[in-house]
Amino acid sequence: MYILGINAYHGDSSACLLKDGVVICAAEEERFRRIKHWAGFPSEAVRFCLEDEEISIAQIDYITISRDPKANLYKKILYSLCNTISLSAICDRLINLKKVNSVKTEIARLFNIPERLIKAQVYNIEHHRSHIASSFFASRFEKSAILSIDGFGDFTSTMTAIGDGNKFEVLEEVNFPHSLGLFYTAVTQFLGFPNYGDEYKVMGLAPYGEPRFLKELGEILSITEGGFFKLNKKYFKHFKEGVNMDWKGGAPSIEPLFTKEWNKCFGKNRENGDKLEKWHIDLASSVQKFTEKVIFHMLNNLQKKTGAENICLTGGIAQNSVVNGRILENTNFKNIYIPPAGHDAGTSIGSALYLYNQILGHSRMPEISSAYFGKKSTQDEVMRILNKLGVKYSILSDDELFEKVSERLISGGVIGWFQGRAEFGSRALGHRSILVDPRRKDAKELLNKKIKKRESFRPFAPSILRESIKDYFMQDGSVPFMEKVFHIKTEKHAEIPAVTHVDGTGRLQSVDSKVSPRYYKLISKFAEKSGTPILLNTSFNENEPIVNKPEEALDCFFRTNMDMLVMENIVVER
Repeated sequence: MYILGINAYHGDSSACLLKDGVVICAAEEERFRRIKHWAGFPSEAVRFCLEDEEISIAQIDYITISRDPKANLYKKILYSLCNTISLSAICDRLINLKKVNSVKTEIARLFNIPERLIKAQVYNIEHHRSHIASSFFASRFEKSAILSIDGFGDFTSTMTAIGDGNKFEVLEEVNFPHSLGLFYTAVTQFLGFPNYGDEYKVMGLAPYGEPRFLKELGEILSITEGGFFKLNKKYFKHFKEGVNMDWKGGAPSIEPLFTKEWNKCFGKNRENGDKLEKWHIDLASSVQKFTEKVIFHMLNNLQKKTGAENICLTGGIAQNSVVNGRILENTNFKNIYIPPAGHDAGTSIGSALYLYNQILGHSRMPEISSAYFGKKSTQDEVMRILNKLGVKYSILSDDELFEKVSERLISGGVIGWFQGRAEFGSRALGHRSILVDPRRKDAKELLNKKIKKRESFRPFAPSILRESIKDYFMQDGSVPFMEKVFHIKTEKHAEIPAVTHVDGTGRLQSVDSKVSPRYYKLISKFAEKSGTPILLNTSFNENEPIVNKPEEALDCFFRTNMDMLVMENIVVER
């Protein structure tokens, strides 16, 4: 049985393919279009999934899309009638919903076939149920509480559930206009980071400041006794205007959400490119601290209501790795699972899993412990490209390769590392990565200024052998998707300065020999030579989506100051 899962007409559009309940491939449209967070229909991701499995659209049994126009329909109508939502906002919603209902038409157009030849039955799966399925059904837990939090999807921003076997039951939800995700986005915009998905910049900036605006933020968002939260409408435009989102040209954008009341409270909002002042940094620190407080409030209430030991977290807020790393310390949950794509891209997988498990009633498949579902290029393909371009290269055995690369890292080299299937999700996990010796004190400045060309306050991540986490971090546990931030032991700060953030933390990736054997062997060889079982790992890109194919890796290599490019066992040097 084949199920094609789709996230469409929203940021981070994506597609995945399930075969008998197992995810066999998945990709975000941005990797093919080369535009970050591509919205619209994921035509190239759909094409990739079918070509990768070498099947036609006629062989697909079901198609799922992680949007349901009928979800909360009466609530939508009632809110619009009671709150005089602008006509333009209503028209935009209607146009978007019409597109959601035209999946077969889009696919028929993509493959240039009559729509009647597509035999697959289409299921619209509500947005947060798709999120929840992407986490619980992908976890190892037989029973678990589940929390999904993001901006909005199908009129809902937050949903709690309890999962048992191949089913979950929705417990409670928070509907429009109240949203913790939009609260964080509003602060992000106010601080002069206007692009879709810029919230991670605020998270990276936060440790440099002091959380001295908690009282003011408590006026903007209040915690409720029922275990949730409520926004103060005078601070947000979307209460009257809706969320004005546009994706002309594929790149999603959201108009400013904050009203002039923010200026009265904090002063003039920062414009993109303006100097960051101390109070800007303190506001970033405050919103991160305040968001943690709200999430822990929700989680502790959910734990009391369910009595569960396990928690599955998902939604855009699940990308907040600082919060994720502190959950077990600040709640009574004992175990946590967060999927590789907690953001909206992951709902393509979630909608497909929801159909397979929740609706069709099939047994769950093993835990998703790998994010390597994307495009793969063979060594022969790489050689053909290099030969065509006249690029000199060498081919090494595995032993020769790990020896050479580790030596180059130790001597100060910056390595482009392109291996196997691309990662699904926003993190580079050792298959499409730029690697550096974490012991270099100048590595952060080098990467930010000369290669990544990004803000100096943003940290870099450590990839560490799974068995070595306890030696370097205050906490222990697997972090396969770089989804948590842990505190680095004080005595280790000087050893790995390039991956130690200003507050002594690191957003780590645990590397398992069974999940990523080649990356594990490289780090092991580096550890053998240096004594440090860690590599600095950052995404293989330069202000663009992560590279997806060899040509893009080569282009990035030649226009930046990387010293070596490794694609499978092929090495290109300057």
